Amino acid sequence: MTESECARPWWREPWPWLLLAGPLLTAAGCVVTIVLAAWNFSDQPIVDGAVRSGLMVSRPAAAEAAAAREPGTVRQ
Repeated sequence: MTESECARPWWREPWPWLLLAGPLLTAAGCVVTIVLAAWNFSDQPIVDGAVRSGLMVSRPAAAEAAAAREPGTVRQ
């Protein structure tokens, strides 16, 4: 056999696919995580009189005082 007959194309060898499997699986997992986060947690409404200030969600002092006066009520 000559050297040209023994040489196989790179895609026919197992080592490139084995080395690429880790990064490809990581990229696929990243895409799945981003899609799930966008579909399930993108725009959740703020309830119970809370106020959003940037990334922090807090209740105003007036709402906390009203909640303290009415301990038996259930809010939805």
